[in-house]
Amino acid sequence: MLDIIDTHQHLWNLDRLKLPWVEGVPALNRSFEISDYLKASASSGIRRTVYMEVDAHPVDKQKEIDDMTPHCQEDSDLILGMVVSADPGKPGFAEFLGANSGNPFIKGVRQVLHNPEQVSKYCLTPEFVQSIRALGKRDLLFDICIRPAELHDAVELCRQVPETTFVLDHCGNADPYVVNGHRKIGSSSSDTTYIHSKESWQKGIFKLGELENVYCKISGIVARAETDWNAETLAPTVNTCLEAFGEDRVVFGGDWPVCTLGASLSQWIAALKEIVSTRPTVVQEKMFSINAERLYQL
Repeated sequence: MLDIIDTHQHLWNLDRLKLPWVEGVPALNRSFEISDYLKASASSGIRRTVYMEVDAHPVDKQKEIDDMTPHCQEDSDLILGMVVSADPGKPGFAEFLGANSGNPFIKGVRQVLHNPEQVSKYCLTPEFVQSIRALGKRDLLFDICIRPAELHDAVELCRQVPETTFVLDHCGNADPYVVNGHRKIGSSSSDTTYIHSKESWQKGIFKLGELENVYCKISGIVARAETDWNAETLAPTVNTCLEAFGEDRVVFGGDWPVCTLGASLSQWIAALKEIVSTRPTVVQEKMFSINAERLYQL
């Protein structure tokens, strides 16, 4: 069985953290604890994880870090690091980094940029770019979670800050049905977040793939899987990312429990294994664990 590092593991306790976004998603509007994850990942091959921030209310950002650090310190060696939440475009970012500089488990930062209310080109403001440059100086990475129609903004940001390592979340938030040609353009709901064309997404992915400081996280797309989906549904998206980024700059992410909107964690892993089954074993090992080990310095 392949050894798997899950680079995108969510947990949340709604008694501790306010997550405004789950209020509109009934299936996710409850607490998801480590015991739930262990049950979901049983027999999957997942041995180690990197915790991913959950877009908690701004007042709870530090509480989230404080709650997750003990999980990283446990002897079980499951959660070995975390990507924390902070807004590089707002005042106080440098102070936030300084206040948490003694935490060895913090591997990087993410600010969710794909919310419908997020102003476009926010990641290209001088304040944002300067803060991302500061991450590189601290040897911290930045996860890009951006609307797929704005991948060109991500390209520009990554070009401007070559000294910082970036991880593109969720295959650039592609709609797998647009990429596989089953939907011309648009999204499966009234939410305009994922509206894009196949051609614009492909162009953005290949442009990002040309930049050596950018990795692609093979994650997220299964959350939008519809009834009767299978590995072939997702294969064009996965294969495009593998082609664009190559075998050394792709990592696996479970995106649990968000993935359960489309499939269980084990179903997602099984589908991805099927998609890459004809590739050399070493390529599969790189995507599922080796690259993550290096990227997150685990």
